[in-house]
Amino acid sequence: MKDIRKVLHDVFGFPSFRPNQEDIILAILSGQDVFAAMPTGGGKSVCYQLPALLLPGLTVVVSPLLALMKDQVDAACEQGLPAAFLNSTQDGTEASAVYRDLAAGRIKLLYISPERFAAAGFAGRLASFGVDFFAVDEAHCLSEWGHDFRKDYLELGTIRRLFPAARIAGFTATATRRVQEDILRLLKLKDPFVVRASFNRPELFYEVAPKERADPQILDFLRDRPSESGIVYRTSRADVEKTAAYLVSRGVKALPYHAGLSAEDRTRHQEMFNRDEVRVIVATIAFGMGIDKSNIRFVVHADIPKSMEGYYQETGRAGRDGLDSRCLLLYGPGDLAKIRWFLDRMEDGEEKTRAFGRLRRMADYASVNVCRRRQLLEYFDEPHPGDCGGCDVCTGRAEKVDASEDARMLLSAVLRSGERFGAAHIVDIVTGANTEKIRKFAHERLKTWGVGRGKNKSHWRGVLGELLAQGCLAQDDERYGALEMTGKGRDVLYGRESFDALKRPGKRAAGGKKSPIPLAGAAAAGPVDEGLFERLRILRLEIASEKNLPPYIIFSDRTLREMCAVLPRSRDELLEITGVGGHKLEAYGDLFLAEINKHAR
Repeated sequence: MKDIRKVLHDVFGFPSFRPNQEDIILAILSGQDVFAAMPTGGGKSVCYQLPALLLPGLTVVVSPLLALMKDQVDAACEQGLPAAFLNSTQDGTEASAVYRDLAAGRIKLLYISPERFAAAGFAGRLASFGVDFFAVDEAHCLSEWGHDFRKDYLELGTIRRLFPAARIAGFTATATRRVQEDILRLLKLKDPFVVRASFNRPELFYEVAPKERADPQILDFLRDRPSESGIVYRTSRADVEKTAAYLVSRGVKALPYHAGLSAEDRTRHQEMFNRDEVRVIVATIAFGMGIDKSNIRFVVHADIPKSMEGYYQETGRAGRDGLDSRCLLLYGPGDLAKIRWFLDRMEDGEEKTRAFGRLRRMADYASVNVCRRRQLLEYFDEPHPGDCGGCDVCTGRAEKVDASEDARMLLSAVLRSGERFGAAHIVDIVTGANTEKIRKFAHERLKTWGVGRGKNKSHWRGVLGELLAQGCLAQDDERYGALEMTGKGRDVLYGRESFDALKRPGKRAAGGKKSPIPLAGAAAAGPVDEGLFERLRILRLEIASEKNLPPYIIFSDRTLREMCAVLPRSRDELLEITGVGGHKLEAYGDLFLAEINKHAR
């Protein structure tokens, strides 16, 4: 334990382990398999990079994105880790050099793609280098229940047979219990040490705003944070191009990213974003998995995502350095109609049903009057009491209205129909629909039939979703989602309690510019001189440009801010700054100390 803490400080520059890291590393070093579900920014890479330095043989990291692999290896090398990668972007000469280094034992950490592992003859050649440990990153890609299933990952199920003595660890930042079970089974993990860390990201502020005119709303948001870097997600390629062009025409350095661009353009745009040459990337979900850029300060979804899992993964790209960051979702019911149109055309009936269920959960998140963080965490089976202080609902920024009358109409319909029917049918009753099911059960004779026909079904679905989220109704899954009244629901129905709901998307609330949001995440060690921070950023950019690296690989924003707060004046003091290890101290310490001392004088 003394050794691993020394390596953590001397190599990685961290004074202490984050939650779960030490236990995971000790399990790996003792020869045990591991499954770890940890949030983005939770320090997964240290969990396999640190053991790689201490194990006698080779550590192989399976990583899904070729564009990311080079940055991962560059970052490892900057910390003094002997690392390399093998993938299809290399020519024969480059690959041969890596194989020579592997044969000579000069590489401790090798990154490969799942496609490379599956290539004929590769596993046999890899075995000749003495592999001690396989780390499977983004392991949720193994599971068909995961949000980003990839068939190539299934080949990793042969690791146990081909490398029986090697330790295997699966890492993911997003996995429901069902996905977790799939990963354990498909990787054939033997008596694994299982860690399911909290998925809570306290540094992220979650907010939903009514979607009116998306592009001007995005521009207003960006103008409030002119020096920050972030991602804007759009559903379609056409909207990506349109929004990127709109932002550029208004003076924002932005680039598009989607699958319709050539591989060269996608790589170039991602590199420009990583290197702070542009501050905004406008993208479809083709962009993002495994993005290592640590100083992403915001993620904007201008269209509703298809699932809570995808939304959590995409928003998780902000604030990887632990500094406060913002996640904004623009929501309008019209977005749901577009997605439903595509889902209706799915041929697999079971998958269609699952897709509609995921979309419904996402719509509930955007529209109900319940803590956003609580809803996200409950999706991953993690209880949260709410009142998080880090979302628009809990800080009072989301506009609420008294919906008691509408709630009583729906609750009355549930009660009068015998608590035997699901949400869609209850909405049909209230809106006066003339369906076969209504006629079959004579529900047109109920007093509540048609009482809400003055408002559309989207409105009623939203209120019903809030009744479920606030515990006024419960769904019986064994009776196909039949709605049942709770004690709290009866109190609302009989007027003993009022019922507040979020205002439905529509006209913008009156008022000027919104006040700054309170944030609950990590802050620097003290007050930061923004002038010095900017000078250190410029120095970082100059070094990164000279070395052809993304700036965050030199030092993260968090490290620079801690330098500004602490003002280290010597190499020993600089070594105590989070993120400054021995290798980086030797490479850059004097340059940054000179800038800090110049500022102090």
